[in-house]
Amino acid sequence: MAAIAMPKPAQETLEKRMKIVADLKKIVPGEGVISDTIEMRPYETDAFTAYRQLPLVVVLPETVDQVSQVLKYCYDNDIKVVPRGAGTSLSGGALPLEDGVLLSMMKFNQILEVDLPNRAVVTQTGVTNLGITRAVEHEGFYYAPDPSSQIACSIGGNIAENSGGVHSLKYGLTTNNLLGLEVVLMTGEVIRLGGKHLDTQAYDLLAMITGSEGLLAVVTEVTVRILQKPETARAALIGFPAATQAGRCVADIIGAGIIPGGMELMDKLAVEAAEAFVHAGYPLDVDALMIVELDGPEAEVDDLLEQVSSIAKQNGSSYLRVSQSEEERNIFWAGRKAAFPAVGRISPDYLCMDGTIPRAALPEVLEGMQELSKKHGLRVANVFHAGDGNMHPLIFYDASQPGELAAAEEFGADILRLCVKVGGVLTGEHGVGIEKRDLMPEMFSEDDIKQQQRVKCAFDEKHLLNPGKMFPVLHRCAELGFMHVHQGQLPFPDIPRF
Repeated sequence: MAAIAMPKPAQETLEKRMKIVADLKKIVPGEGVISDTIEMRPYETDAFTAYRQLPLVVVLPETVDQVSQVLKYCYDNDIKVVPRGAGTSLSGGALPLEDGVLLSMMKFNQILEVDLPNRAVVTQTGVTNLGITRAVEHEGFYYAPDPSSQIACSIGGNIAENSGGVHSLKYGLTTNNLLGLEVVLMTGEVIRLGGKHLDTQAYDLLAMITGSEGLLAVVTEVTVRILQKPETARAALIGFPAATQAGRCVADIIGAGIIPGGMELMDKLAVEAAEAFVHAGYPLDVDALMIVELDGPEAEVDDLLEQVSSIAKQNGSSYLRVSQSEEERNIFWAGRKAAFPAVGRISPDYLCMDGTIPRAALPEVLEGMQELSKKHGLRVANVFHAGDGNMHPLIFYDASQPGELAAAEEFGADILRLCVKVGGVLTGEHGVGIEKRDLMPEMFSEDDIKQQQRVKCAFDEKHLLNPGKMFPVLHRCAELGFMHVHQGQLPFPDIPRF
């Protein structure tokens, strides 16, 4: 039987791919290049699982020199690159490109230095968030930012999205705990930003890279600040008959000058799911549950707990329980940190949204979301980093039912429009990625977006590094005043859904 001839364009594409794979294997030998379709399947999506796309090839470098050579090769040959950490992004930030290299940084998994006198840890980018605390906790130290995915998410991914966590109210986001970076530019150049010192001269490029979602550079090394564990930490569970009462309580606590170590809020649906999953002892007869943690000297903690209790009663609280041991405090938090997987038991699918609002707008937004729930015919569970206004609505849907994913996405878009309307922003810690990309004009003018893209052009004039994320319209650098012109079109015109 005669062989069937492949169309010329397809044959040329295949030959080009084979050459790229062969060239990359020279840079990263052994098992560092994955090109088999089946073996690439684990990389076709991140935690934003509604969309998926196989990459051109997956590369897993082990050294900074390999990262540099891979990026320079891709730059010289106009090949797109998508950096990836642990793949826990909830906004599609690590979604691959069909015609791009997926650069996985998970072999960068070593802690390089623990410097207790300077209260710093130097680590490679693939080390998990919790791994940093594990390396120093025996000395009484810890790394403060603690996203719910801290057992799995990488520190490099935390930098890409400027992650927070349940204790970000008092101790800040990733950017507030970051001292230095080693990054590789798209051209292959390796630069260092910051260090163990507290301040530096010139432009604050360290802050610019943090939260840049992999569009500006690839992070290879990180220096973070570690903190000494407080003398005392106690948490209070506070229940309310209405979520709006809890929202007002949050504002009143902060208004009284009290800054808890953490202050979280869950609505009834989230509380029921978390309790069934973890058995943390949460009350089930409340409409909203707050977790307020105070830390510091014991006498201060006791006094602040009394003040918080009084404020809660003034706002109509119906339940109060204070942790009496470290084990009890940890189980309070275990329920909250398991809220995302817990709702998977009561809905076949859900979108985990992310937006930030002014604290005072919390009651208004909670009421608005209930109206939107009725409008779209879908349930929503709410989990908030209440103290800093970062909310995580969990929209329930069934992907097997035609139209439900689209309805969930429109519901989520309406929630984010509400956030912007009350003076908030589109994202707090999950990033824009592809999930919120087309909503950027809700918050930014065309001039705003063009100015942001000029920063992109300064780092990556060919738009090769993680293109298609964040910006709804990709202006060529020449249109923005830069000499280099990128002829490619915006990726993801129609991304395959799960």
